[in-house]
Amino acid sequence: MAIDQETEMTDAEIDDFLSRHETGVLSLARTDDPYAIPISYGYDDDAREFYMRMVSTPDSEKRQFLESTPAGRLVVYDEAGSTYRSVIATGELQSIEPAELTPDQIAQYGDAKRPLFEIWAEGKDALDIELYRLVPATLAGRRTEVDREE
Repeated sequence: MAIDQETEMTDAEIDDFLSRHETGVLSLARTDDPYAIPISYGYDDDAREFYMRMVSTPDSEKRQFLESTPAGRLVVYDEAGSTYRSVIATGELQSIEPAELTPDQIAQYGDAKRPLFEIWAEGKDALDIELYRLVPATLAGRRTEVDREE
């Protein structure tokens, strides 16, 4: 298998790709510690911002990372036949208080899949659900065509 062609995606292609997907992997970093989790998101293609619900317990590793205002990197990718596409957004996660939400932001959170509470050992009342926005400092996409015949 060899790479036949690799192309940077245009802004319009990136926005279309992110609007058609709803899950990715969010990596957070603080000092020398990395942390990566699968997440669902809503994407506002006009403002080019991501909206996420983060569910955790008060003493979880996820909560510790989120409280440290970490740098973040969100990777969204797919594979269709011989075409691979990925978009990488980097920036700082911003916590949003529910009382500060605008109607447009509420719509974006509505587009993100709801967390599956059933996977948690604790009851729903023991979980913290917080809303975050990622305004990318960088946003880049790549499309790679693979020649499977080689």
